[in-house]
Order: sequence, then structure tokens, then C-alpha cells
Amino acid sequence: MLSVIIPTQNSERRLVPVLSALVQGVTAGVLRDVTLVDNGSTDGTATIADGAGCAFLPSVGDLGVRLRQGAAASRGRWLMFLTDQSFLEEGWAREVAHFIEAAERRGQAERIAGTFRLAVDGYGLRPRLGEAVAAARLALLGLPKPGQGLIISHRHYDRLGGHPSGVKAEQRLLARIGRRGIHVLRARVLLADGMGGEPGEEGALST
Repeated sequence: MLSVIIPTQNSERRLVPVLSALVQGVTAGVLRDVTLVDNGSTDGTATIADGAGCAFLPSVGDLGVRLRQGAAASRGRWLMFLTDQSFLEEGWAREVAHFIEAAERRGQAERIAGTFRLAVDGYGLRPRLGEAVAAARLALLGLPKPGQGLIISHRHYDRLGGHPSGVKAEQRLLARIGRRGIHVLRARVLLADGMGGEPGEEGALST
């Protein structure tokens, strides 16, 4: 049903918890395959991918090109784009399965996409402020952060032309989907503190 695409670049230390959280999708019968589209990693990223049973696709530096290649290599009816720091919390697989089932039942599979609620890891004011800013941005502008994830049917993705090449590929695809076309799931994705800046300015989040 669902294929996951994750862009990587020297992501060895970050990948283990991200991939471990995806096991829920396997046990729930939701997740079909995971593809890592890599930008010249020199660490153990490829070894982590092999050990976790993920496809490893060496690619070019352009993020949009890499994400399109990952989508083209994926076999699921639906695609889920994450970053190498997108840790999905408990219950995500059930939420995604319900979202997909409802979209297909209502004939909306080629008109709607999903994203997760954002949680920022850490204590104190800064993480909570980052969550509030991200929630407000999503509510007002319909723009989730790249690390919040994107769930979209393969056909809808192809019809939109996939991620464009060049800078801010993720944000430009979201603009094509449109504010009304993005549904926020109840499940949360956890990002590290310090990843709360403007989309495209997250460093490792936009590998």
C-alpha cells in the first residue's frame, strides 16, 4: 500500500530510530517498501539501509531530482516522504491506514494529501514555541515543514509532476497541492530541538 522515501546524506546516526519507528507500518500491513535516495554518503548509511531491508539509491545532489527518483522506484499506491530526522510516534500506521482508506473510499485519492502534527523534542520554552509556530504556519498558510512528512497517492504525485528540481523542492510541491488539499493527521512526528526554523533552513532536514 505505502512506500516511504527518505533523502539521506551521511545519515547513519540519525537513521536507526527513524527506521525503527517504521516497523509499526510493517506489522500493521501498511508499509510495503522503504527507499533511501542518497547524496554521496561516506559513512555507514548504506550499511544501515541494507541491514534494515531498505532500497538504497545513489543519486545526485538536487533534492527534487532525488525525491522523484525515489518515487519512481517505489511500488506502493501511496507515497510517504520523510526526512532522516522524522521520528514517527506510536499510532502513526493506524492513522495513515485510516487516511488512505477514507481518501480512496470518497474518491479523493487524487485530490488530497496528508501530513503529521509536529512535535519538537526537548524541554523548556523553545521546543513549545517551535511547535506553536509550525502549527500556526500550517493553519494559516497550509505549509507543513519538510520534516512533518507528506503522504500522497502515487497517481496524484505523478499528476502534479512530482517534486520540482532546484531549491525548495518540497515547499514548491506543497504549493502545487494547495492549502485545501492538505489534511493534518492526529499522529505526530517528532523532530529534534533546533529544527524549528523556516522550511528550507533546517540544515539536515533538507538534505
